[in-house]
Amino acid sequence: MNASTRSRVRRPAILWIAGALALAFATSAPAQDYGSLSGNPLTLAGDARLVVAEGEASWIDGGFGKARFGGDEDGDLRVRPEAVEADLVWQPELSWSLGATLALTAQHGQEHAIDLSEAFLFYRHDPIGAIRLSTRAGLFWPPVSLEHSGPEWAVTETITPSAINSWIGEEVKLVGWEASGSLPLWGGRLRATGALFGWNDTSGTLLAFRGWALHDQKATAFGRQPLPQLDGFMTFAQAARTRPVIEIDDRVGFYGGIGWSAPGVRLEGLHYDNRGDPEAVTATMQWGWRTRFDSLGARVDVTPELQLTGQAMAGTTEMGFPRGGRIWVDTRFRSAFAMATQQIGSASLSGRVEAFDTRGRGSVTAGEDDEEGWAFTLAARRPFGEHVTLLAEVLRVESERDARLRDALDPHQAHTVAQIAIRVRN
Repeated sequence: MNASTRSRVRRPAILWIAGALALAFATSAPAQDYGSLSGNPLTLAGDARLVVAEGEASWIDGGFGKARFGGDEDGDLRVRPEAVEADLVWQPELSWSLGATLALTAQHGQEHAIDLSEAFLFYRHDPIGAIRLSTRAGLFWPPVSLEHSGPEWAVTETITPSAINSWIGEEVKLVGWEASGSLPLWGGRLRATGALFGWNDTSGTLLAFRGWALHDQKATAFGRQPLPQLDGFMTFAQAARTRPVIEIDDRVGFYGGIGWSAPGVRLEGLHYDNRGDPEAVTATMQWGWRTRFDSLGARVDVTPELQLTGQAMAGTTEMGFPRGGRIWVDTRFRSAFAMATQQIGSASLSGRVEAFDTRGRGSVTAGEDDEEGWAFTLAARRPFGEHVTLLAEVLRVESERDARLRDALDPHQAHTVAQIAIRVRN
């Protein structure tokens, strides 16, 4: 294979963004609120923690570790304070219906000291009878997560999101145009959402080569994510770090979703397809991946104090050339979680259990890159006034992956992380 002859000419990001913004001005559509058109347009947020962790090295350090923090060099218990994240979000009011979101972030483990997190315009159309329309365009995450909220896209009830939404945060960010509309139905509102996008061609790289993980580090516009030790073939074919936000093949991806919400109930479903070209590759060995998934989620208030949340995802990701009748990498992935949150006055207590696995059917990634695992999370949240929130969490992850043998590790790993976080925002 000659990488230079297989490389695709990439259009500058500004062309994608400009085209997406032009569509935003020219059309009107979703019923979702992506920012405030009133009040203080500037949000400052910070997150500092005390971390107690044991187990293998984190994936952020180039290992197979499932959590954001690992133990010491021998995997033994390690205690340390961490300045985890700082965010600056600007949401100016451009008119009654037109607004923008621009978010800068500094995260522990991020490649660049400060990077762009999100940047989009959103437009809210005047209601047409009972129909509500709006649209957004720019750099953003698709509306998959039931655990994130706020202009800095933070996890709400826990410190660590589920494996599903950890992956959305780390590898499913895009530049595109999204439109939604909603109307009243059955005592609630039915909402449809659709989008066209690019700059998400490498989505699937981490899932195939590292597997699932549970952490709250988020992809940035210009950063790269480290991969663990690859096998002998892929070491020479794949870059050691993957860039989540990049356009390689000039193909337009899409997603479409439908949801219904009423007081105390929220149901969501979404299909995603980046339409990536698995044979597209840059001179720096960033590959196109054909990644597709379906996500289903629900949130139900059992009582005014007890809330149940569940989500499931299944999909496939492919990369490389045919070899012996099979493509290099062909990975099936799936995960599901259930979480209960009990309100206790102004505080809350949450418990989440989940399972995940991947299965490789490619000619290069076979049995040793398969994995299966489970995780349990117990978290408590307590706000102090309007600007400070204290969270405490214990995360237990166990997984089985033969690829750990490349680092002379036991294929079966158990990992425990306890964190106390102080979040401050204006």
